[in-house]
Amino acid sequence: MTNTNCRAYLVGAGPGDYKLITLKAVECLKKADVVIYDRLVNKRYLDFAKEEAELIYVGKASSCHSLPQDQINQLIVNKAKEGKIVVRLKGGDPYLFGRGGEEAEELTKEGIPFEIVPGITSAISVPAYAGIPVTHRDFVSSVHIITGHERPEKDVSNINYELLAHLKGTLIFLMGLSKIGGICRNLIKHGKPENTPVAAISKGTTSAQKKVVGTLSDIQEKVIRERLLPPSIIVVGEVVNLHDRLDWFQRKPLSGKRILVTRTRSQASELAQKIADLGGEVYSFPTIKITEPEDYSFIDEKLRKIKKYHWIVFTSVNGVEAFFRRLKTIEKDIRDLAGIKIGAIGEKTGAFLKEKGVFADYIPGEYQGEALAAGLKERIKAGEKVLLPTADIARKILEDELRDHGAVVDKIDLYRTLPGEGKRNLLLEWLEQKEIDIVTFASSSTVRNFIKILGPENIVLLKDVKIACIGPVTARTAEELGLDVAVTAKDYTIDGLIKAILQEEALKD
Repeated sequence: MTNTNCRAYLVGAGPGDYKLITLKAVECLKKADVVIYDRLVNKRYLDFAKEEAELIYVGKASSCHSLPQDQINQLIVNKAKEGKIVVRLKGGDPYLFGRGGEEAEELTKEGIPFEIVPGITSAISVPAYAGIPVTHRDFVSSVHIITGHERPEKDVSNINYELLAHLKGTLIFLMGLSKIGGICRNLIKHGKPENTPVAAISKGTTSAQKKVVGTLSDIQEKVIRERLLPPSIIVVGEVVNLHDRLDWFQRKPLSGKRILVTRTRSQASELAQKIADLGGEVYSFPTIKITEPEDYSFIDEKLRKIKKYHWIVFTSVNGVEAFFRRLKTIEKDIRDLAGIKIGAIGEKTGAFLKEKGVFADYIPGEYQGEALAAGLKERIKAGEKVLLPTADIARKILEDELRDHGAVVDKIDLYRTLPGEGKRNLLLEWLEQKEIDIVTFASSSTVRNFIKILGPENIVLLKDVKIACIGPVTARTAEELGLDVAVTAKDYTIDGLIKAILQEEALKD
C-alpha cells in the first residue's frame, strides 16, 4: 500500500502498452489530486485519475521540452506544498534516464515526503515485444543499457565506446535514434565487427511499433529509408538474430491499429480489453455519461406497485443495474417479481439479469428493438401491463409497438444519458495528427454526442478514419450525421463489432 503521509509519487508508467503499468502505479493515480505527465505516457492511464484531478502536461519531445526540467521540479514541489497528492507520471522507469533522481533530490531538499514507484523499462520490454530476448544462454549472459542522448562525436563523452565495443553482452541504447550513425561508427572504430546485428525499434509495445533490422554498417541507412521515428531504442548484439523467429506481438490481427472507443468509462473496458488482446491500441474517448434521474417520485410509484405488471422488459445492462439498485433503495427484492415474465433485448442483458438471480423468459435472436417488439407481441396479450425500465433518450419503437398491440405500457426513465467526459482538444489533436485508424460506436447516442463534441465542421478530419458501428440502427444515425460507415456488425454485440472489424481488416489485407 502507498504511504498515507506521502505527498508526491514519482511513478514509472512503463513503455506504452496499456497493461504494462503496475498495480501500485494505478493505486497512486486513483488517489492523486494532481497528475504531471510526459509525452510518452499512454493517455489511457489518465482515466485512472479522479474526475476532479488536475492533469498537467509537461511533455518532452526529442530536442523539444514543453517545460524545462528545473520548472518541472518546482511544479511538483509547489503542488505538493499546496497540500495536494502529486503523481509525477513518467514513461518507462523514473530512475533509468528518466531524471527521476533530480526530482527526488528537489523533494528531499524541500522536506516533502515522496515515494518512487518503479516502472517497466523500455530497455527490456521493447526488445521482448520485437522478438528479441536481451539475454539468451546460447548467445549472451549480460546486458548493458546506455543513453544515446548525447552526441557521440563530441570532444568529451561519458560513453566509453572502447569498452562497449569489446563487451560480449547485448548493448541497449535508449533515446539514440537521431545519433544512430555516430553510435555505430564509434563501435566499429573501437573494434566491434561491422556485421554485428542491430535492431532499431520505434514506439515499442504500442500499435505503432515498427522494427528495422540490419548491421552496424547499414542500420543508419535502413532507418532513414524506413522513416523510423522516436521514441526508439537500439539493440546491438547476436540476440537480434532471433527477432523474426520469436516475434509474437506484430502477428496479432489488430497489430498496428489505433482504435477510438466512445463508450462510457465504465462500459469501455470490455471492448478495450478485446481490442488490446488482438494487438490494437485503444484510445478512450467517452462520449456518454450515465447518471441518475433528477426525480424518482414517478419511478418509485411504479416500482412500489410492481406486482401489477405481467411483463418487465429490459433493453440494456444499464437498465438492469439501475432497476435493481432502485428496488433495493425502496426495500424491495426479487421476491416481488414472482409471477412476472421478463424480457431482455440480448444475451448480455440476459446474462446480467442472471447475475441478479432472474432468468429472462424471452430474448430475441436479433438484438434490437424491432426484433424484441416482434417477439413480445407474440407473447403479450392485449390489455396486459408492461413495465419498460430504460433511459431518458431510449428509442420509442418498443414502447409504440407494444401500445399499438394493445398492451398497457409504463416507461420509467431509470437513468439519464448525458454528454461524456471526452476532451475536444484531445480528440482534435488525435485526428489532426492522424493517430486514429478506427472509431467505434456502440449506440446512436455515442454517435450524436461524438459529433456534438467534435463539431460538424470537423467531420472532414475523419476522411481517412474507418467508422465501425455495432448495428444498423447506430450506422443509420452515423450516416444521417454525415459519417461514412465502413463497418456494421451483423451480430449487434461487442463480440459482433470486433468480428466485423477483423473481417474488414482481413479483406483489406
